[in-house]
Amino acid sequence: MRSLGLYHRVGNIPDHRSLTVGFRLTPHEDSFFALFTTLGDDLVHGAHELTNLVGAERCEREAVASRIRDIEHAADQSAHAIMLKVNSSFITPFDREDIYRLASKLDDCMDRMEAAADLIVLYRIGDLPQGITAQVAVLARMSELTAQAMPRLRAMGDLPEYWSEISRLENEADQAYRRLVAELFNNGKDAITVLKLKEIIDELEAAADAFQTAAYTVESIAVKES
Repeated sequence: MRSLGLYHRVGNIPDHRSLTVGFRLTPHEDSFFALFTTLGDDLVHGAHELTNLVGAERCEREAVASRIRDIEHAADQSAHAIMLKVNSSFITPFDREDIYRLASKLDDCMDRMEAAADLIVLYRIGDLPQGITAQVAVLARMSELTAQAMPRLRAMGDLPEYWSEISRLENEADQAYRRLVAELFNNGKDAITVLKLKEIIDELEAAADAFQTAAYTVESIAVKES
């Protein structure tokens, strides 16, 4: 998770991002699920803008990357709001350490997507290889599945198909990554361009790995709570 300096804004988050101060004694903390749902939605918005970025003209990329940075900040706030909620609640819907861990792993997904977007702009990349579009398409689908799974944490139902599909998509992302790396080193581009593109596709691959790690975290929580 990135800069904690952003977290002072958490208190100004409207609606279901607002925090309840004090201890709760009820066994069901619905606000936790609302916060996880918000974090899942942040991932969808981030992946959507990343899709826009890789399809944008070079002159338009900075504006899109700026929106992705804003979403990354919002995801940081969502994750930190969950952690603050744990600290202010006497009873939590499942293990405290698992709540911390899941919030952190979900935030990692957004961090990786934002890093890839930032590098595309900072490195002033011209035309992006088609394989990057394929990587981002997988991430967009992963984000959708993750967001859909968050409300289901409440009852821990219908989740096995979520982590199974995420695992399948991660294998697809691995294949796209290997093909892209091979094409990158085989197409005769200059060494500097190869290094720049390699770093970008490495970040996108790391984002896919982060989504799988989050899904594995959900699986371990579901098994523990069953």
